[in-house]
Amino acid sequence: MEASGSGFSGLLLYCRAGFEADLTAELTDRAARAGLGGFARVQPGSGYVHFEPAGCTVEALARALPFEELIFARQVFPALPALEGLDRADRLTPIIEQAFAAGCPVDSIWHEMPDTNEGKGLRRLIKAVERPLASVLRKRGVLRAQAGGLRLHVFWRSGDCVQLGLSRPGERSEWPGGILHLRSPREAPSRSTLKLEEAWHTFIPREAWDTRLAQGMQAVDLGAAPGGWTWQLVRRGMYVHAVDNGPMDAPLMATTQVEHHREDAFSWVPPKSVTWLVCDIVDKPSRVAARMADWLEAGWCREAIFNLKLPMKQRWQTVYDCLDHIEERLLDARITHRMRARQLYHDREEITVHVERG
Repeated sequence: MEASGSGFSGLLLYCRAGFEADLTAELTDRAARAGLGGFARVQPGSGYVHFEPAGCTVEALARALPFEELIFARQVFPALPALEGLDRADRLTPIIEQAFAAGCPVDSIWHEMPDTNEGKGLRRLIKAVERPLASVLRKRGVLRAQAGGLRLHVFWRSGDCVQLGLSRPGERSEWPGGILHLRSPREAPSRSTLKLEEAWHTFIPREAWDTRLAQGMQAVDLGAAPGGWTWQLVRRGMYVHAVDNGPMDAPLMATTQVEHHREDAFSWVPPKSVTWLVCDIVDKPSRVAARMADWLEAGWCREAIFNLKLPMKQRWQTVYDCLDHIEERLLDARITHRMRARQLYHDREEITVHVERG
């Protein structure tokens, strides 16, 4: 992807508000490990980071920082220079001119804003400009019916500041703003149920759900009470060992698909191997990571999804150390696997990890 005219200024990445420093630490570390330099322009609490190259190209940074591997990013794409100080009487002309000068036809336009209270206040403005902008860009040949899936992102930082970017399929999130909004089921014992549902959407292709999340499978939920994650497993038709000293939801237990073990999740061992292990225990991330490595190394499960609760400081380093511990354990045991991690929309001070044994 190449833009003519002003060219790309850097990568624009969305994140959870308050995690800008953690995303910056991740980007800086990953770029350095690839032998590249970069620096971030960050506004704390803004919900986004602009990461600029240092001694390399934006394209090189994009290759070194693929969206699929990023943990704290919800969205990423090469961005054009920000348009600041827009005249409120005519916001569209500068946007139209920059989009045209970029020289890249697109087949979709997404208007997005930071996931903050201030960002949400821009919805009325965005609604007012969507159709007029699309109409003009269509007439000027920028917006076309077929453009290889190339998308124009119009990111509204504020009412008088906007930044445009371009993204390709397979290199971005396909959810507006990088956010998957899910409805909280009334029957679920807790809202934490949405974390597991979002994890499935994030890590498992939808066309594979019928085989990898199949009815009749055996699963284990460590730290299950009151049963938010167990509820998701039961809804898929699985039979669940729920391990927790706390009480489980009564209607959930009435399904007869759950066996409740009032034991310590860090010492309990399954009677036989299962397909799925899930875990949302509130404990030190290093302790949880070590226990997950025990399960994966021993072959007690085929796939695992678990959360790592993060400290207030050094979050990226904590994440890196925990994932590195699991990686080393599995490599030493010569176990082929694939591991991915991301801070999901329904997560808070935590990240979600998925590991699939080969």
